[in-house]
Amino acid sequence: MKELDVLYETIKERKAHGEEGSYTSYLFNKGTAKILKKVGEECSEVIIATLAQQKEDKINELSDLLYHLLVLMVDQDITLEEVNEELAKRSQKTHNLKAERKPIEKL
Repeated sequence: MKELDVLYETIKERKAHGEEGSYTSYLFNKGTAKILKKVGEECSEVIIATLAQQKEDKINELSDLLYHLLVLMVDQDITLEEVNEELAKRSQKTHNLKAERKPIEKL
């Protein structure tokens, strides 16, 4: 998890001080709608990679998604600590099985 902490801090720095030529700064300059669009695109790419590609491709796409989620978190002033706290609360729940959704069929 240490790498996520470092990346989160770098993203916060780019939001606060920008950097010419920085993709992160570009996303913040374009605004929340652009960041959300990228999160959506990356979600789709994770799905496609998971269904049809090699492990390395899956790791790359998951990394892209995590990066864009961190950008969204910084954009919305949500800290990693807040997310970790929520996950800790959820880990305390047991026997919390939700109704099953329809199965995803292979493409």
